[in-house]
Amino acid sequence: MRVLPPFRSYVLVSRQQIAENYRNVRQVVGADVQVMCVVKADAYGHGALEVARVLVGEGAGWLAVSSVDEGVQLRCGDILEARILVMGGFLPDEGEALVKHSLTPVIHSLEQLRQLDRLASATGRSLPFHLKIDSGMSRLGTRAGAREIAAALGAVRHLALDGLMTHFASAADYTTTQTADQLAYFHSIYAELRQAGHEAKWLHTSSTNAIGYGRSAGWHNMVRAGHALYGYVSPARGEAPRQLLDVRPALTWKAKLLAVKEIPEGALVGYGGSFRAPRPMRIGVLGAGYADGIFHRLSNRGKVIADGKLTSILGTVSMDLTTIDLSHTARLGPGDAATLLGVEGEARLDAQQIARVAGTISYNILCGISARVRRVYV
Repeated sequence: MRVLPPFRSYVLVSRQQIAENYRNVRQVVGADVQVMCVVKADAYGHGALEVARVLVGEGAGWLAVSSVDEGVQLRCGDILEARILVMGGFLPDEGEALVKHSLTPVIHSLEQLRQLDRLASATGRSLPFHLKIDSGMSRLGTRAGAREIAAALGAVRHLALDGLMTHFASAADYTTTQTADQLAYFHSIYAELRQAGHEAKWLHTSSTNAIGYGRSAGWHNMVRAGHALYGYVSPARGEAPRQLLDVRPALTWKAKLLAVKEIPEGALVGYGGSFRAPRPMRIGVLGAGYADGIFHRLSNRGKVIADGKLTSILGTVSMDLTTIDLSHTARLGPGDAATLLGVEGEARLDAQQIARVAGTISYNILCGISARVRRVYV
C-alpha cells in the first residue's frame, strides 16, 4: 500500500526529470554553448535550493536568479561553486550582499554601471558584470547607443565586462519579425563595442523558446534555460519549425479530500450558490484553494483528476477548499488524494492545459503554487 505524504496539499518534484530536461537542453545546443539554468521565483515553484543542487550536480556552471535576495539564499544553502547571475540587477542597499556572496549583477543602465564601479572601488575588488541591452522589449536594459555605452565602459576602473545580453519578447511567435529585429539590433551594438575594444566573454540572448524552436543565430556561446528545465516550451504562433526540445513536466500537484458527501438534485454548492446540482451527486472537498494556488477563475470551469479520470471543479474556489465532482467513483474517501496537476493513468493535466482554462500562462500556474503547499522531492 502506497503511503501518501502527510500534507493536505503537496507537490512531488522529480529530481530525475529536472536532470533529464537539463541534459536535453545541453544536447540540443551542443557542447560549445554554455547552459545557464534559471532558478528564479523558487525555480518556478519547484524549490530553488533543491533544483540548484540537482543542476550543479549535473555540471551546471551558471545559475540565474531575479534578485540579490534569491542569490543569497542559494549561497546560504551551500550553492558555492556555480556562478550566480542576478538578472534583476541590484538596489543601492544590496551592494554589500552582492559583493559578500560573489553574485554577478546584470547592469541595466549606465548610471547603475557607475554605481557598481563606486562599489567596487570601495571594496577594493574588481567586479564582473553582465550588461543588458534593451533591444526592443522596453523593459530592463539600456537603450543607450554603442558609442555612449563604449564611453561609459571606458570610464569605469574597477569592473570587468563579463557578459552582454538581451531578452527576446516574442521568440515563439512566427507571425512577427520582432525576434529577428531584436537580434539584429543586439548584434549591431555588440559589433560596435567590440570594435571599440570592449569584448564580453559571454553573449546570451536566448531563453527556452528560442532554444526550443531552434533560433540558433541567437544562441551565441550561452543560453538561459528556464521553463524547459521544468518541462515546458510555450506553444508557437504562426509557421514555426519543429520543436527541438523533448522535455517533460517535473512537478505533480496533489490535494487530499477532507470530506465526501452525497447531495440531492438542486443543492447549491459554494459561495454564492454558483453551482446547482442537476441531479443527485457525490462530491468531494479538497484541502486546497486559491491561497494554495488554485486559480479562482477555475471556479465551475476547471478540472482535476480523481481516481484516474478528469472531473469538474464545482462551485466557487474558496481560499482553502475546492469542491469537485466524485459522481464517477465510490472508491475515494477522506484522506485520499486528487491530482491538480500531473498524470493519473490515462488522464493528464499540465500547466499549459490549466492555463488555457484560467486565462493565463503556464508560468503563472507553476509560480502561483503557494509556499504553504509542501514540496516533496522524489
